[in-house]
Parts: sequence; C-alpha cells; structure tokens
Amino acid sequence: MALHFQSLAELEVLCTHLYIGTDLAQRIEAEKALLELIDSPECLSKCQLLLEQGTTSYAQLLAATCLSKLVSRVSPLPVEQRIDIRNYILNYVASQPKLAPFVIQALIQVIAKITKLGWFEVQKDQFIFREIIADVKKFLQGTVEHCIIGVIILSELTQEMNLVDYSRPSAKHRKIATSFRDTSLKDILVLACSLLKECISRRYNLFWLSEWTFWEVRIVLQKLMLAKPLNLQDQDQQNLVMQVLKLVLNCLNFDFIGSSADESADDLCTVQIPATWRTIFLEPETLDLFFNLYHSLPPLLSQLALSCLVQFASTRRSLFSSPERAKYLGNLIKGVKRILENPQGLSDPGNYHEFCRFLARLKTNYQLGELVMVKEYPEVIRLIANFTVTSLQHWEFAPNSVHYLLTLWQRMVASVPFVKSTEPHLLDTYAPEITKAFITSRLESVAIVVRDNLDDPLDDPATVFQQLEQLCTVSRCEYEKTCTLLVQVFDQNAQNYQKLLHSASGMTVDMAIQEGRLAWLVYLVGTVVGGRLTYTSTDEHDAMDGELSCRVFQLISLMDTGLPQCCNEKIELAILWFLDQFRKTYVGDQLQRTSKVVRLKSDVSRVPEKAWKIVKVYARMSEVLGITDDNHVLETFMTKIVTNLKYWGRREAVISRTLQFLNDLSVGYILLKKLVKIDAVKFMLKNHTSEHFPFLGISDSYSLSDFRCRTTFYTALTRLLMVELGEDEDEFENFMLPLTVSFETVLQIFNNSFKQEDVKRMLIGLARDLRGIAFALNTKTSYTMLFDWMYPAYLPILQRAVEQWYGEPACTTPILKLMAELMQNRSQRLNFDVSSPNGILLFREASKMICTYAISETEPVLLSTAGMSHPGPHELRHQLRASCTPICSHIYLRGTHYS
Repeated sequence: MALHFQSLAELEVLCTHLYIGTDLAQRIEAEKALLELIDSPECLSKCQLLLEQGTTSYAQLLAATCLSKLVSRVSPLPVEQRIDIRNYILNYVASQPKLAPFVIQALIQVIAKITKLGWFEVQKDQFIFREIIADVKKFLQGTVEHCIIGVIILSELTQEMNLVDYSRPSAKHRKIATSFRDTSLKDILVLACSLLKECISRRYNLFWLSEWTFWEVRIVLQKLMLAKPLNLQDQDQQNLVMQVLKLVLNCLNFDFIGSSADESADDLCTVQIPATWRTIFLEPETLDLFFNLYHSLPPLLSQLALSCLVQFASTRRSLFSSPERAKYLGNLIKGVKRILENPQGLSDPGNYHEFCRFLARLKTNYQLGELVMVKEYPEVIRLIANFTVTSLQHWEFAPNSVHYLLTLWQRMVASVPFVKSTEPHLLDTYAPEITKAFITSRLESVAIVVRDNLDDPLDDPATVFQQLEQLCTVSRCEYEKTCTLLVQVFDQNAQNYQKLLHSASGMTVDMAIQEGRLAWLVYLVGTVVGGRLTYTSTDEHDAMDGELSCRVFQLISLMDTGLPQCCNEKIELAILWFLDQFRKTYVGDQLQRTSKVVRLKSDVSRVPEKAWKIVKVYARMSEVLGITDDNHVLETFMTKIVTNLKYWGRREAVISRTLQFLNDLSVGYILLKKLVKIDAVKFMLKNHTSEHFPFLGISDSYSLSDFRCRTTFYTALTRLLMVELGEDEDEFENFMLPLTVSFETVLQIFNNSFKQEDVKRMLIGLARDLRGIAFALNTKTSYTMLFDWMYPAYLPILQRAVEQWYGEPACTTPILKLMAELMQNRSQRLNFDVSSPNGILLFREASKMICTYAISETEPVLLSTAGMSHPGPHELRHQLRASCTPICSHIYLRGTHYS
C-alpha cells in the first residue's frame, strides 16, 4: 500500500511490529515502510498525526524518532520550520506532562538537536535558538511534573552539546560546545545546585541565575515544592531530585577543553573546570551539599550524589592556589571520614562502587605529601584501611570496585619514596594489612568455591592479573612481613599437598582445595617478586625473593615428576606467571640493570669480576636447588617449556601461555646467545615434530583455532635458529626438514585425491608455521633462504589450496596471512640483488594468489546472477569476505609499494 494511503491505525500497527514485535519478517517489513516515512513529503504531518491522535506510546516514539532524523540532516530544514517544530514540541510536552518517560526523552532530544545545530543562527540580531533557557524557566514555574521536564530539557541539552557528531566538522562542534560552555553551562550548574539546596533545606536561597528577579525565584520555589516538606516516598519528587542530580553530573562531565577523554580510563581523568567556576568550588557549602545529599537520599539517588563527588574530587589542581587547594582537599577528606563513620549506605552496590572510585580519584589528583598534611589524615587512612580489608574479605562482592581500592593503595605506596613531608604517612602500618587481607581472603575463597561449586576467580585471568599487578607495589611495603606470611602459608599448603599425593584416596575435594590454594600462592609469589624496584630494594629483599622462589621451583619439580597422571591446569598457568615475573626481574638484561652483586666468600680466584658476580637472590637458590645464576635459571625455563609442550598438547590455555613465555625469552639478544647453548633448545631445533610435541599434530581432537599458537612457536624457534645460522643453507634445510616432509605428504595426497580433510588441516598448520618463520627472518640472506625453499616447490600447493577451499576462511585466512607476511619488506629484507629474479617472482605469486582467491570467491555470485545455484550460506560468505578481503588488500598494497 502506498505510504500516503496509510491510515493512523496502519501506522500504529507498524510501530507495534517495529518496537515490540516478535516476528522477524514483520519487523523487517515495518522497518522498510517506516524508513520511507522519513523521506516522505508527508513526514511532518504524519508525525503530528501520531503525536496528537496516536493511542500508543510507540506511535509517539516513532514520531519523535522521525523528527530527530529530520532536524539532524546535513541539509537543514528552513529556520522557520525548525522554530515551529521546537515550539510545537515544547507546547506538546507542557500540555501532556504524564507521557511515557521514553517518549518525553525522545521529544526533548529533538529540541536539544535543534538548539545545538542552530546555536549560532541569528534572526533580527538575536540568537533565536538560545531562547531555550528562558523557555525552561516557564516549566520550572509549573507543577512538579513540569519542573521535571524543564530539568530534563537542560540535562539533554548539556549532553547534546557535549556529544561529538562525527558526520559533521569537529571544529564546528568545538565552536558550539565552547560557546555553550562560556555562556550557559555555569548558569545551568548554579541553577541545579540551587534546586538541590531547596529540595533538602526548604530555605529560600538567592544563589540563582543572575538575570532572574527576586519574584521569579519566589514563584519557582513556591510552585516547585508546593510549600510541602520533601517527601522522597513521593515518586514525582524523587524523580525531580534524580533528574537534577543527573543535570549536575552532565555539567561536571562536560568536555570543557575538547580532550575527548577515553571513558575506559576514567580513573586517570581530570576535570578541566573553567576558571570562571572557581567561586562555586571554593564555597564549602558546595561540597557539603552533595555529602548531605548522599546521607539523606535513598540508594538510587545517593549513588548519583557520589558520582558528582567523584567529579568534584577530580577537579584540576591548577584551579586553586596552594592554600585553597589544601582547604578544598580538607573538605573532601572530612566528607570521606563522615561516610566511613556511617557506612550503612555503602551496603548498596552502586554506592559502594562510586565511593571506591571517589577514593581512587583522591590519590589521582592529589599527592601523598598533600594528603598527610590534612588534619584528619591519620583517622581517615585508618578507616580506609579497615574498609579495604573488609572489602577484600568479601572477595565475591564487586571485583570491579576492588580495582579502585587497590589502585588507591598502589599509588599511595608508590609515592612513599618521594614524600618530603615530616608528617607520618602511616602506610608502613596499613599497607601490610592490605596485603595480608588479600592473601588470606584468596586462600580462604578456594574452599568455598570448590565445596559450593561457585565461579572460580582464577577462571577470569584478566581480573586476576590486573589485581596482582596492583598488589605487587603494595606488597613490597614492609616486605619482610609479606615474605614471612607467604613462606608460612606456602610451606603449610605444600606439606598438605604432598600428604594428599601419597594418600590412596585419589582426587578428592581436599586435593582440589589444596591445588587451588597452591595456584593462588604461586601467583602471589610471582607478584611480589615482580614488584621489585631498584631504588627501593635491598640485599635482604633480594634474599627474600630467593627464599620464595625456591619454593616455587621445588613445586615445579614436584608437579613435572607426576606428569601426565597428576596435573593441574591452574597450577601450571600460575607457574608460567611466576616464571615470567622472575624473568623480568632477575634474568638476562634485567640482571645487569637492576641487581646488586656480591662475591662469594669461598672465591679466592683471580678471575675477572664479571665472572664471579652473583645476584643475592641466587644465594639461597644455590644452596637448595643448585641454581647459581641466570644461566641455570634459563635451563630450568627451557626444561619447563619442553615439558609443557610435550605433555600439555591438548590444553590450549597452557600451550598458548607457554609459547608466549618462550616468545618473550627469544626477544632479547643477550638471552638468545645464552639460550642456544642449552640442550633443551638444541633438542627443539632438531625435533619440532608432532611426535615430540603433540600440539603440532593434525588430529581431529585439536580445534582449528588451536593451530594459531604454532605461529608463535615457530617465530621463537626461528629466532633461536638465526643466532648461529649465518649463511649456512644446509643447517636451514635441516631445520625445515619436518615442514618439507609435510609438504611432500600434502602433494602426494593432492595427486591421489585422498583424505582431503587431513590435507586441509595439514595446510592450515603449515601456513601458520611458515608465517611464524617468515616473521622472524629480518635479514635479506635468511629471507632469501626461505623463499628459495618455498619457490617453486611449495607455493603452487598453497595456490591450489586457496582455489579448492576458497569458501572456508579457516583455510584461506592463514594462507593469505602468510602471503601478506612474505610481502612485508621488514628491515629491507626484500631488497634482492639486481641479478636476482626473486622480487618479480614474489610479486607474480602474490598476484596469482589474489586473482585465484578473487575469481573463486566471486564465481558463485556470477552463477547466482545467472540464476544458477551457488554453494555456501549467506552468513558464511559474509564471514569469508570480512576475514579475507582485508588481507588481500594488504597484499596488494605491499606489492604495489614494493614494485
């Protein structure tokens, strides 16, 4: 049916199908029909019809949506028409204040868009679209419902002014936002604060917009509160307070200088308050207002008050002079003390989270030297420490909020060496309590998780690593206490674990609990070892690190001797975390840069000093384990890596983390020179086959996604090979022998058309292997050896694979990524000699592969156009284009650049 013949009833049916319909086909048809409405000449009349005669809220929502799109067009409507739309909507919401909230919100967004886009338009020497502020005054003189609408208008306008529309010039947006900031935003904030004061105190206050008269203020206050006390049980009054708080928050969240701060990094944010707002922030009543609101409002509203306080705590330091900043900080600290002394509101998750953010922002914006000068600091730091300990003990509650508490303590402890104030910071008293609470709470959580079958925090490695990285700084404060606690609980749990291993009960609940605790302990030991800092560490601290590390290395030996019968994935992942932290702190380059050295008393030789220096951390390890220096540690590392690759082939998480650890070891040149001398490395270079390392196999038991780790494996292995390879082509051929055998097998199967699935899996693995090798070859000589090995023997096989399995991204993507890597002119490795045809051959093969893929991929489309059937569902073809087409573009661009 043509659009202009559609009746109101038909439009409402389409709205229902669009917004609440469950039938997909009906929804698609409704979208098509209603999209036509926006481009129709009848759009405005239809919207007016829906607003005035529509019987459902969804009809009104559709009208608001259409109007929003109309006024947002790049080619704007005439000025008179936009004024009419704005005035119509203002009169409409004023006459119907009880509309559905989402309808009011959508209609007000239209007003906000019209105001923003017409902010600089002038008619008769007046900015015609800036009259919205005066229009809001009329709403504030009405009932509570009208006051709510007026506040929402200001709130939406503030948000819209702050919203970047990337379809329009950014310079125009900043010009509008800056003008709004300078002319209106301060007045809006003052108005919002005044409304909040009157909501709470019921006292007349003339702290209003400067251009308002005394009688306007009185009329608004009388109408607003109807001469009644504030009743938060009344939904309308509660909604009013909520909207005003949201308005304040929008004002404080405004992007004042166009920095467009990343919301994911909000803990680093500083609010760039304009200098003209300084008087508002200097008045103690401003902060007191929001602290009072927190204590007097229900949780839903007090959470917003705390959000505002977070922004107040983030106010830029340069807004105040030093005495003013100290006074402002003192008021913030007093408010924190009051909240912690009356913690009932913090039982609400929203309040708890915002308060944790508030505490973190205090240390982000203020120095520890400034905090300790506040009179209430000793009592407040004690209360914060107790609050943190309680929070850590309830480990199952709000881990995202705990992040902010740990951030606070991390930054405070990190600031200790730089504090010049004579006032005690007391962190040496409370930081060990935080560390102890974290350790004991995580150990105690294991039994609850196992027995009650709860979600294990260790299954969320991102959160665990984030918390451990924060804890590492805190744990090094009064490190003796941390070390003593860890040694005690580690020895106790290790003994219990050994007893269970020798018992005949098998895998019991007690065994699972002990393994979980050991996993946490290994993580924690790795964390404290990784937290070592050169300028704060001492020989005694290094010796403590050695004491702790001994226990983990002993656990590694114990676990590896039980393989493959006795194994635990969580402990293995924790061990890899520890090894990586130990590597960063005490192995290779770090050894010379961060470690103090001593001479053994028994050494009376005349050997040069560098030959007999050892690190303090190895003193205890040499006595217990025979590990005297980082060379022995590297041997232990490589033995562990080979063991994991041999026995953990079916555990992708362990294999992936192990190979990442190997890759990190293979980056530094000093480490590479040491690693190639280790027997385990020599074994890997000569035996990188599925027989010794099962994860290199092509069995159906391995997911194709598991093959991705093979690229990392061969990248690290090739770096190790290149240390002493030079131009030895025979050595390179020996290294490539397992891949040669695989390619010959593929070629034979291809010719016999036998076991095609095995061929596909084998080629996927080979493509990933070769990509890792190519990535590590950064010299022209080594790259030439690889290219000569691949061409002309094996590149045609990859071409054939792309042609045969073009419709399977799992196969084509690794092959195309390999070709893209081969085309990468890293370190000028593609600058072949003038007499060499390799450059032309490489470009030809890359072009052939792109053409092969493009022709094979577009052929089904041509068949479909001709009315013939084509293989593969639409979703698969979309996945194919999304994954492979960008890679082909990279190949083409690199090829044309190189040519």
